[in-house]
Amino acid sequence: MREVLVKGKTVLVIEDDAKIRKLIRLYLENEGYEVFEAKDGREGKEVFEKLDPCFVITDLILPHVSGEEICQWIRSDQNSDVPLMILTAKVEESERIWGLQMGADDYVTKPFSPKEVVVRVETILRRTANRCSKISYRGLTLKPLRGEAKYDGKIVPLTNHEFQLLYFFLRHPNQVLNRNQILQELYPYEEKQVIDRTIDVHVSKLREKLNGAGASSDMIDTIRGMGYRFNGYE
Repeated sequence: MREVLVKGKTVLVIEDDAKIRKLIRLYLENEGYEVFEAKDGREGKEVFEKLDPCFVITDLILPHVSGEEICQWIRSDQNSDVPLMILTAKVEESERIWGLQMGADDYVTKPFSPKEVVVRVETILRRTANRCSKISYRGLTLKPLRGEAKYDGKIVPLTNHEFQLLYFFLRHPNQVLNRNQILQELYPYEEKQVIDRTIDVHVSKLREKLNGAGASSDMIDTIRGMGYRFNGYE
């Protein structure tokens, strides 16, 4: 899976019909969305855990894992309130009611208008914008409003300063950040009372926790005489 810098507007489309996936992707990408695809429910769960998207569009009739199971898994097992749209050929009223009761934000039946799907996605995201304030890179996902950090879908327990440090690094990939810059970011009102060694300790603890979660040991480099650099991909 390609590595991407994600700052919101990410949509996961879980659909076994390749033509429908391509059509939805085309219309969403034209509006600036980053779209990821899954051809069945099993792959959909894997992509969801890896990328933690801002929006999910799923069919109900899927190979391996059904759309119903996907919805239940996202809401219950993942405890996620990510916006969900069901896009399906099931048109019975009971199915629509069930989908909405399961926590879906919208229920669209096939055949559908791709333009209408885009409008519905945009409408839901405007209403639920606070659900998806995040930044993701190199397997890491940070949600600043929640103070939550994950690596490959697993929670990384960070202190407030460790979280803010990682958030600072992710916003400046491949840049050397000196200790003074980091001090001003983490301690804007008390930098005179904080010594450089404090930053070294924070970086050391952050590395330890990221490595413990399975992240690469080269993620944060020490640049002798200059500071630290979070290594992103070009």
